[in-house]
Amino acid sequence: MDYTVIIGLEVHVQLLTESKIFCGCANKFNPDHPNTQTCPVCLGLPGALPVMNQEAFRLAVKTGMALNCDIPSFTKWDRKQYYYPDLPKNYQISQYDLPFSQDGWVEIAVDPEQDEPRKIRLIRAHLEEDAGKNMHDESGGGADSLVDLNRTGTPLLEIVSEPDLRSAAEAKAFLQELKLLLGYLEVSDCNMQEGSLRCDANVNLHVHQDGKNIPTPIVEVKNLNSFRGVEMAIDYEIKRQVKEWESTGKTMGEVAKETRGWDAERGMTFSQRGKEEASDYRYLPDPDLVPVIVSEEFLEEIRNDTCEFPADRRTRIREAYSLSQYDAAVIVDQGRAFADYYEDVAGHCGDGKQAANWMTQDVQRELNERNIGIQDFPLHSSVLGDVLSRIVKKEITTKSGRDLFAELLNIDSDEIITAEQIHQIIVDKGLAVVSDTGQLEGVIAAVIAKNAKAAEDLRGGKQAAAGPLIGQVMREIKGADPAIVRQMILDAVQE
Repeated sequence: MDYTVIIGLEVHVQLLTESKIFCGCANKFNPDHPNTQTCPVCLGLPGALPVMNQEAFRLAVKTGMALNCDIPSFTKWDRKQYYYPDLPKNYQISQYDLPFSQDGWVEIAVDPEQDEPRKIRLIRAHLEEDAGKNMHDESGGGADSLVDLNRTGTPLLEIVSEPDLRSAAEAKAFLQELKLLLGYLEVSDCNMQEGSLRCDANVNLHVHQDGKNIPTPIVEVKNLNSFRGVEMAIDYEIKRQVKEWESTGKTMGEVAKETRGWDAERGMTFSQRGKEEASDYRYLPDPDLVPVIVSEEFLEEIRNDTCEFPADRRTRIREAYSLSQYDAAVIVDQGRAFADYYEDVAGHCGDGKQAANWMTQDVQRELNERNIGIQDFPLHSSVLGDVLSRIVKKEITTKSGRDLFAELLNIDSDEIITAEQIHQIIVDKGLAVVSDTGQLEGVIAAVIAKNAKAAEDLRGGKQAAAGPLIGQVMREIKGADPAIVRQMILDAVQE
């Protein structure tokens, strides 16, 4: 069966404001104290009137501009009729026909080393209020369903893509790039476990048959809240739709659109309900909120407050520091603070590749082991830059640099580490490069005498035999250069 996968995503992003979008209630994740961050406005009590959160709108426009969207000068609010326990007003304040942004795009590459970036078009990004959270008894035991309205009224940005994605891997790459951009912009914490970033996936197939493209019914898979979940749900849904087509041959329009959920434990989607159309929501302009006029001065202010975007930064640091595409992607994709730290280190040591190696290996390992972010790393970027500059200048070897790195990590993080302290550690631990060949010759001669078999094997051409000999010399003289030691051993065994 020959077919093309057609995927569009609807991504929901909670914005990082202190208060909710239309009232003064705190905007924070607080599941341990349900229904405590509420007021007459977000509870929808009679007579309560909403007031727009200007910061929420600013963050939304900042995101829209970063997504290459057009920002109209006029936008308005609409009521989306929505009867469900998690939205007490029985309507959601959203945007319908005049959203604040539209017609944008995001570039993605599933494998940056091999793939050319591909533009995924965006239909729109609009601003709305989030609903509350329902909690049901999933065991089938018949316990009560609960609702927590703390989340009701949280500013929510909905980003809707065109159906340009062609695989589950592309959908995952799109979400990862979007999450990275939102983090750089500091508009959301994008914590998927807390629901700050979640998405719905619209999936169907175009079956190629008899020279025609035959579309199968569209299915919307709801509330996916992890990259792995998105990828697995879409992969499952593709296989399910292939079997459905082979069994029924039903095409788009012959059956109603369907909404399905994702069961991560069983690894399968399941039917929930028929898919609503825009007419089912009975949109109408919200009479309690005035339209928003967006001025050029407002847009210019946002442009001046916007950081360098991840895609641009990958290109720049790859060229500025002579990095591979892979290294640049790893550094930038760790987040804005990590990339800032890297550039500081590279500037201090004068060797971008050396800095990249240490950041992606030694530093990243420490971060993972300590379960912290780069902002909590105990060594200031200037300190690591000092260590690496000594390696670059061949004052210490890479191995000595790692020993020095370990020593510095043991210093109280509140203490300011100076260049003098670093130098003293090098002296005290004997980490400086040993240039005294006489000292090396004596140690090498003693090592060869104690390892006659290894020396004989090396003399006979077994290059691997040099390793243990080099290791013993390095243990005796920590500041020895391995390359020099190797050559001196080779010379010594031939004498």
